[in-house]
Amino acid sequence: MKVDVTTLAAANAGTVELSDAIFGLSPRPDLIQRMIRYQLAKRRAGTHFSQDRSLVNVTGKKVYRQKGTGGARHGDRSAPQYRGGGKAFGPKPRDHAIELPKKVRALALRHALSAKLKAGEVVVLDKAEAADGKTSALRAQFAKLDWNNVLIIDGAELEVGFVRAARNLPNIDVLPVQGINVYDIIRRRKLVLTKAAIAALEERFAGAESKQ
Repeated sequence: MKVDVTTLAAANAGTVELSDAIFGLSPRPDLIQRMIRYQLAKRRAGTHFSQDRSLVNVTGKKVYRQKGTGGARHGDRSAPQYRGGGKAFGPKPRDHAIELPKKVRALALRHALSAKLKAGEVVVLDKAEAADGKTSALRAQFAKLDWNNVLIIDGAELEVGFVRAARNLPNIDVLPVQGINVYDIIRRRKLVLTKAAIAALEERFAGAESKQ
């Protein structure tokens, strides 16, 4: 399918052909959801930790005598029911990552790209360059293009001036093509792909068949 190419000056720069194997799938929300869950689980630090009764620093002296008080029998104050005692069954450091086959992850990315194109939220940009590296100038260009919540994917190498100008703009993400991922695609309203990014994606998914 053919898609119009625009420039940062909001001028037409011709058209580009998008591969149906990457952008022409019938989107499957279940695959996209599985991939987002995989990404969010993998990014969790898993460093949560609480002290159990063997780790808290309290006296080990018995609270009061075992019998004859008319109350419950207790040992030391490290028990969970006491203030300052250890936590019962508290969290310990662990890895939250889940398994997801590599082929499923690749397929989920293609479905996310197809979902964005089907929703009319894909824009093809000629080049992502800002010679002066000024945020104010780039903000004005984005306002003219109505880009206020976008993910911009460029080629393998990002243009330094463009990154410098865009990094102070809220809700604007700029990534190289090797960093493209389902979560960032879905969380932003529009997906902006440069021609270099499209060429890299087609090379990455060369030979991919249109599978749903």
